[in-house]
Amino acid sequence: MTRRFLFVGSTQAYSGKSTAILGIAQQLQARHWRIGYGKPVGHSQVTTDPVPLDMDGQLAAQVLRLSADCIAPTLVFLQDWLKQPERLLQVQPLTSALADYQNLTTPDALLVEAPANFYEGYCFGLGFKSLVNVLNGAVLLVVRVESLMVVDELLMAQEQLGSRLIGVLLNAVPADQPSVPEILVPMLEQRGIPVLGILPRSRLLRSVRVGELAERLQAQVLCCAERLDLLVEHLSIGAMSVNAALDYFRQGVNMVVVTGSGRTDIQMAALEASTQCLVLTGPNDPDPMVLARAEEMEVPILRVDMDTLTAVEIIERAFERVRLQEPVKIQYVQQMIAQHLNLERLLNLWDAVCPA
Repeated sequence: MTRRFLFVGSTQAYSGKSTAILGIAQQLQARHWRIGYGKPVGHSQVTTDPVPLDMDGQLAAQVLRLSADCIAPTLVFLQDWLKQPERLLQVQPLTSALADYQNLTTPDALLVEAPANFYEGYCFGLGFKSLVNVLNGAVLLVVRVESLMVVDELLMAQEQLGSRLIGVLLNAVPADQPSVPEILVPMLEQRGIPVLGILPRSRLLRSVRVGELAERLQAQVLCCAERLDLLVEHLSIGAMSVNAALDYFRQGVNMVVVTGSGRTDIQMAALEASTQCLVLTGPNDPDPMVLARAEEMEVPILRVDMDTLTAVEIIERAFERVRLQEPVKIQYVQQMIAQHLNLERLLNLWDAVCPA
């Protein structure tokens, strides 16, 4: 029976839980730990082999090369329930189903990806605090540091989790933010919340595949369809004069440029900069000269049936909800966690709460 559970959670969605789990698991596997994975509350089911899993679970199983007896099933898929909302009238608590987690016999420890926040899954009896108590686990919180006031979220979490909260990972911290190590870290440590690592903000981890943008935008790919694996790190909007655009585009790196389909001047300027993808809005066909230059530069052009503002909003949401998929990101995560996580301290605190 698995006896050591580590919940990796957060107070807000898209804070880096999957990133932390993959990095920590790989570090433990390097020490010859047999690691298991589970995510009780998922969003949309993508596989049933070997057990029901969402996209995060499938990725973890593949990257960590987990055998079937080291994977616990996702118990509820929220998006699938919302497709038939009348079923919510018949919801029964699923807490007893956590026996699937307790009865895994093979792993030395099970890393559990917690719900997106403290209330997700609550109506199914699978809220964060309930999960931790039923499985008798320790908790590591991952938080994106938008400001020093993240301390309020963490103190609230500490009040709910008590001694089960063994520490936090501060994620996406800008390199030019000295107030984090100088003020936030001492503040948390003084209040009994160990800071186990400070993960730097990464443009690579915030990048999005051109192919994913094409799917989200329901775009027509006009050229370079074989280059949809390019990664986009920065969004630029081409709605200015061409002279201003040249200066503007030179400041960007690995951009997706959104502009009107009739703005040939802006499109040509973008193709001379660090542009990974052009998104054209409006009814006009692009100038053949633009298509020829894009083919030469191997820059995909996407045409969308929507206005520029709508396209920009969709792309911004993609940047906010980036998921790990690409091998280069997974390799970077392993290196980042190895460099910035105090693994020895994590293991000592975990052992104090959940002895082996």
